[in-house]
Formats: sequence, C-alpha cells, structure tokens
Amino acid sequence: MATVAVPKVRITGGSFLLEERNPNDIFTPEDFSEEHLQIAKTAEEFATNEIVPAAEKLEHKDWAMARELIKKASELGLSSVDIPEAYGGTDMDKVSSCIIADKIAKYAGFATTWGGHTGIGTLPIVYFGTAEQKQKYLPRLAAGEIVGAYALSESSSGSDALNCRARAQLSPDGKHYILNGEKMWITNGGFADLFTVFAKVDGEKFTAFLVEKDFPGFAVGAEEHKMGIRGSSTCPLILTDCKVPAENLLGEVGKGHVIAFNILNVGRFKLGAMCVGGARNSLQAAVEYAKQRKAFGKVIADFGLIREKLADMAVGVYTGESMVYRTIGMIDVALSEIDKSGANAATEIRKAIEEYAVECSIIKVWGSEMVDFVVDETVQIYGGYGFVEEYPAERVYRDARVNRIFEGTNEINRLIITGWLLKRAMSGQIPLLPAIKKLMDEVLSGPSMSEGAEGALTVERAMLANAKKISLFASGAASQRYMQALADQQEIMGALADIVIETYAAESALLRAQKMIERQGESAAHLAVTMARVYLQHALEEIETSARKVITAVADGDMLRTQLAILKRLSKYEPCNTIALRQQIAQRVIEAGKYVTV
Repeated sequence: MATVAVPKVRITGGSFLLEERNPNDIFTPEDFSEEHLQIAKTAEEFATNEIVPAAEKLEHKDWAMARELIKKASELGLSSVDIPEAYGGTDMDKVSSCIIADKIAKYAGFATTWGGHTGIGTLPIVYFGTAEQKQKYLPRLAAGEIVGAYALSESSSGSDALNCRARAQLSPDGKHYILNGEKMWITNGGFADLFTVFAKVDGEKFTAFLVEKDFPGFAVGAEEHKMGIRGSSTCPLILTDCKVPAENLLGEVGKGHVIAFNILNVGRFKLGAMCVGGARNSLQAAVEYAKQRKAFGKVIADFGLIREKLADMAVGVYTGESMVYRTIGMIDVALSEIDKSGANAATEIRKAIEEYAVECSIIKVWGSEMVDFVVDETVQIYGGYGFVEEYPAERVYRDARVNRIFEGTNEINRLIITGWLLKRAMSGQIPLLPAIKKLMDEVLSGPSMSEGAEGALTVERAMLANAKKISLFASGAASQRYMQALADQQEIMGALADIVIETYAAESALLRAQKMIERQGESAAHLAVTMARVYLQHALEEIETSARKVITAVADGDMLRTQLAILKRLSKYEPCNTIALRQQIAQRVIEAGKYVTV
C-alpha cells in the first residue's frame, strides 16, 4: 500500500474554491506523528484523571482548583506549546496545540479556563510584546504561576469591538496611562493575574495594554451567573483611574485592532478543535447510553431512528476533524518556513496565521454549529434523563451553546468569510473574479460532459466540483447585482458564506477519505468513505438551498428563470441510499462504543 507523506506544499488561504486539491496536499489525523500521539495521550489522561474529577468543584466556583489545574497542565507542558523556548515554553507546532485543545474539551468549563489562559490570555504577548514584556510575563504564564485573561468586550460593544468606550490618557509625566471604563464577560476574570485590556488613547486610538490585577484603580466585578460553562469564571472589570505603567503598552498606539483580530484568528481554530473534542465525547456518552437503555423489549441502539442520530453525529465528528486538522496543517506548513530566531519572527508568524483567516472562521462557525447539533441529539437519545442534571447530557447541552458567540459571533464570522474573500479578490490576491467570469461564460454556453473520473468516490468528486461551481456562480450573480454594495446585503453575504463553509467541509471530508484509500486501501478506508459520502450528499443539498436563496434575491423574470435552470443543472447528482450508509456507520460506532474511523 502507498505511503502518503505529510504535506509540505504552501497553500494560499481561500484558494480551495478555485483550485483542485490533491489528497497529499492536506494534513489529516492519520498523519499524526508519534510525538503527536504521545501529546494526545498525555492530554487525554490529564483530562480524564485530573479535570473530569474536579468538575463539580469547578461548577461551584472553586477557583483555587482551577488555578491548581492550570499549574498541573503547565507542569505537563500542556499550557506552553505556543510560547517560545527562550521564555519557558515548548514552542510546538500548531497541530500539537490543537490536539491538546481537542482533548482538554472533556469538560468545557475548564477547557474555557485553559483556552482563556493559554490562547487569548498569552498569545498577545507572544506575538506583540517587547523583549522586556516577554521576559517579564511569559515564563510565569508558561509555568502557570500567573493566569492570563483577555479583556476586549464591553456591554455596548460585543461584536463591534472597535466601538469601545474604555479610555486611556497618558499622564503629564509620561510614566503611566490612566485607564477608565468597564469590560464585560471576561473569561478567568475572577482569578486572573494579567489582563490584555483594550482602550482608546485620547478617546480615539484603539490600543492594547497589559494590566496586572494589583494596579491601582483596577477592580473585578461579581461573577456572572451563566447558562453554561459554569466551571469557568466570567466577570466584568472596572477601571477607575487605573494606573498602567507606560512600558505596559502592548504593540503600538492606535494599532490595537491588529492585536485583537489576529488573536481571535488563533482563538477560532482552537475553538474549532475544542468543538470537535466536545462532540466526540458527547457521541460516546450517547452510544454508551443507547446500548444499555431498553424500550419495547430491546436496547434503543437497535432502533433505526436512534441509529440515524448516532451516524449523523459520527459524520459530524469525522468532518470536523478533517476540517480542523487540514486548516492547522496549512498553518504549520506556512510557519515552518519562518526563521523563529529572526528579529521579525513574531510578525511573520502572525501574518502566516492571518493568511488563513477565512478557514479559521469557517471551522469556528461550522464546528460550533456541529457540536450544538451533537449535544442536542445526545439529549434526545437520553430522553427524559437528558433533561436531568445528574446525567451528562444536560451539562454539555448548556455548555456548548456559547461557542456560537465566542471569538466573534457566527453572524460576524459569516460576514468575515465572504468579506475576506471579496476583499482578496478585489486586490488580486486570489483570482476569484476571473474564475467567476470564466464560469459564467461556461454555464451560459450550456452543459458539458465530464470525462475521465474513475475509481472510488467518483460521484462525490463530481459533486464537489459542482459545489465549487455553484459557489462561484452564486457569488457572480450577487456581485453583478450589487457590485461594491454587496457587503451591505448581510442576508446574501450570509448565504454565500454558508455555501463556502459547506464546500470547505465537503472537500475536507472527501480529501481525507481519498487519502485513507491511498494509504490503507479501499477496504480499510470503508468507514471513512461511507461518512464522506453521507456528508457530500448533505452538503450539496445545503449548498443548493443557499444558492437558490441568493439567486432569487438578486434576479427576477427571465434572468431568474435562466439562473435557476443553471443551478438545477449544477446541483444534479446521483443520489445514494443514505439510510443504508447511516446504518453501516451506526453499526460500527455501536460496536466500538465510541467514535471511530475504521
């Protein structure tokens, strides 16, 4: 059987809509190295043996326990993977970072705490701090001696972060910035030691500051009583003539938006990994319950409608894994080209991650909605017990809901996805506009016969090719109608984003299955192939629905009829028996008692 190398090809962000990707170009969970597998084992054992047993204490706001767990995670190297070795970190690849996030998600309360500390609480200093700031704070953050937090949101400016009211004024002697204002919904707020706080210098220049909890004028408000993630601390911050040393300015005055948006990119791909881990855990609980719960004289795992749920949950995890690790693999290839000892290393690292902003937003949106589906179906499988606190379904259901709000709401991220692609197209960074023009010429000239496709997943590969055509076709129709004003049509921008998201998800699932066939053979890859086939059919149906929504909003009369006829042609595919395919998936998952890919 063929051995497939880990990809080394540098891929342009957002290019998946325009280029046919080779399975060897993508990174998958099957490409994990021995080191990756060891990291996964360490993180999973820590989650199982340390985090899960502490869940009840954390649910009751035992923040000393939260700090103790952060310290223990740090001792295992689980909290310092993104910190350079020179400052006490292990500086591992981003795949390792996401593997840890995936495994830590066994309990969402602490996963939120850990993510707030290791990600958005630490990375602003890693990427934007001065040498002195890094030396002062990073070794202590890496060791878990101090806990980090990130203070961007305000009560009047959640998604509209740049519209913040917090103000900063340089003192007459130039030694301090005086901060005034409030911050809301700050993860780790109740016990963190160091906060990245955003405020406007002179009321205009959006800027970041490193604020220690003991600085004069800094105070923490009462704990929020939340629907979910109750095992994490969420508090407001109050800044009343808070004196921040001038050397604690982070980055440049007026450039806080660069810090805010780039840190959120990292937060999004880690959140995607956590959503996959959370869904995998929820599926396992659902399978275990379905195998022992009896109704009408047999276990409910034997019922077709329950098996259908388990299959769809497994397909969701499979596709989520495929998307997340494909994205992180691309980022790692880009990062591998950077000289980390160079003077501009932090800037180059930030720009390399920013290249994949659209993919990061995609996995955040898709992952958060996938895990919501999985935990909802878990409650349904548990029935009445799913609504009762003593059973695991109730907590994960509540905990999952916030993911669609975290790291920019899914609505904001949908606008980012479409807006980012259009911006890159207008600047010529990706040849989207020529591709749209070429496709429009093709579809208006009538149908063409595709030839030469052979082997496994032939139908699905044709479906994916058409999905990309539909994406370009819908984008072209919308662009022709609204031109530069398209960005103001949020419903259309959102529907276009849904097409792009589903296209990326479908391609990720398909490429992973193809790669498994090349590596293991069709027989060994059968389950992955089956899951990919189920997802491709679902994705094309979703893409057609969203495209129809766009087309009917931008055309009418004869033009509408023509464009709908073209859409119908592009959406045509040979349907498969998804009931039988889901039965196969469910049977394997039930036999294994958990999510598996073989």
